[in-house]
Amino acid sequence: MTDGGMTFQARLARKLSEALAAAELPLTGDVTPATDPRFGDYQTNAALILAKQRGENPRALAAKIIEHLRVSDICEPPQIAGAGFINFTIRREAVERQTTQLLTDERLGVSRVEKPRRIVIDFGSPNVAKPMHVGHIRSTVLGDALARIASFLGHEVIRDNHIGDWGTQFGMVIHGWKNLLDRAALEQDPIAELVRIYKETNQRATADPAVREACREELVKLQAGEPENFAIWQECVGLSMREFERAYEVLGIRYDIQRGESFYNDRLPGIVERLLNSGLAEISEGAVCVFFRDIPELADKPCIIRKSDGGYNYATTDVATVDYRVRDLKADTVWIITGAPQQLHFRQIFELARREGYTADFRHITHGSILGEDRKLMRTRSGDNVALKDVLDEAVVRARKIVDEKNAELAEAEKAQIAQVVGIGAVKYADLSQYRMTDYIFSWDRMLSLQGNTAPYLQNAYVRIQSIFRKAEPPSPQPSPASGRGISSADANGRESVNPFSPGEKVRMRGMAEATILLNKSEELVLAKRLCQFAEVVPTVLNDFRPNVLANYLFELANSFHAFYEACPVLKSEEPARASRLALCNLTARVLQRGLDLLGIQVPERM
Repeated sequence: MTDGGMTFQARLARKLSEALAAAELPLTGDVTPATDPRFGDYQTNAALILAKQRGENPRALAAKIIEHLRVSDICEPPQIAGAGFINFTIRREAVERQTTQLLTDERLGVSRVEKPRRIVIDFGSPNVAKPMHVGHIRSTVLGDALARIASFLGHEVIRDNHIGDWGTQFGMVIHGWKNLLDRAALEQDPIAELVRIYKETNQRATADPAVREACREELVKLQAGEPENFAIWQECVGLSMREFERAYEVLGIRYDIQRGESFYNDRLPGIVERLLNSGLAEISEGAVCVFFRDIPELADKPCIIRKSDGGYNYATTDVATVDYRVRDLKADTVWIITGAPQQLHFRQIFELARREGYTADFRHITHGSILGEDRKLMRTRSGDNVALKDVLDEAVVRARKIVDEKNAELAEAEKAQIAQVVGIGAVKYADLSQYRMTDYIFSWDRMLSLQGNTAPYLQNAYVRIQSIFRKAEPPSPQPSPASGRGISSADANGRESVNPFSPGEKVRMRGMAEATILLNKSEELVLAKRLCQFAEVVPTVLNDFRPNVLANYLFELANSFHAFYEACPVLKSEEPARASRLALCNLTARVLQRGLDLLGIQVPERM
């Protein structure tokens, strides 16, 4: 790509900074996409900022900046608008050069970061002996998308599934195991049986103090390592992990490590002793607490790291987890992805880590909830959380109906593969296309629609492009219709690499190497500019951990492609327009595929 692989936005920002320096105006230039494309492609408010600082006329300052701007190689003459904005319109020839170079760039213009970080991303976090439910979707798919994007940008990512496999509930589970377990039911549906014995034991414990005491004794024996109880606990963990892995396989999620809370048990006494010895913790009413008296919003909210009965809790485990991730895993960045209700807890944990001298960048990435049509948390009729398995199964069943309607003649195996890709992609995209802090309503009709901002709409745009190339090319061996295209792998250094192209597509890329993109119609130019923006959008996702920025970009790209497709004949056009338009189609398909892959969503060849 021209100018050392820089995007239009980056090149304009550099040239703006050079102009400000030449004009002796002390400011670092900032260029953003234009808010209204009628007035240009990019803009800067540098003159407005300077005017406020210096008490001068912003339009006069804008004119002074323009005098020193040297952007004729990529832009039309910059224009002053409004109170003093400077607008930039990219020249058609510059867009033609940029998109032509993108044709042979496997990274589609996206540069790797100059200073990669070693990032532990904690997401998912299901609980043993409990089913994964619809609420797990947000943390799981958000964490996976951020991990994919961070890896693609060159960061070293460690995916950690912090599993809830320890705690007081296991006293009831073990008591229920010994007294209520139905082995046949356990073999048929392990998690359902574990939930049943836990609920029934909990009810008995609530009504009968003797049962409550028996459960407490079972927990004490487990914590002491008594062989029978430890073996029961291990079997519960094993059964649960198998269920989790089935869900992750369907979702296309992978982890580098899976550390349960039990992993940290041996470290907890030393944590408490260390904090007491350092003076960061103190004994209050029999409990060991860390107070944050100098922080007003935390002053009356101590972090309890050992309870008055001598037991440990989530805070103790999470302090040990911080130690492990920074000291053992050598992470310089830690992202923890959970619901918003845990904000206070992690505010305390991260503040304590800073007081202990840790310099890693700790971020708690929160998210909202998934609501039912009644705008309340999704529940079954009995009041339980909706099981994740049921949601995923239903998504595939509903997607299959769409495939049957659109392509009834396809083979059964092909229909099943497509339904899997479309159904699971729809669930993921419905979540990722929302701002992460927004509660959203779970609607099957909306998420599976072929119209609007949905995964099927984007997948269908990709499929339409593939059909163009099938018509344009002689018959050749085709990849399977839903071949996992876009699934990531790790290179020799453990960094994520994405090789989304089938052999046929690699041949097509080589064929495009000699193509030259020509943008003679407005719809072609709009699509090409949008394609150039991919490299600008992807890095911004991590600024505030917002995959919805990428999702919305892909939606706009698909819209631009459909407008281009309606206005510009591809196969029936004459050369050189035909080759140019085929190249634009190829580039659009690659950007759609790569962008969806970064969100953890596959694309089918047919729908």
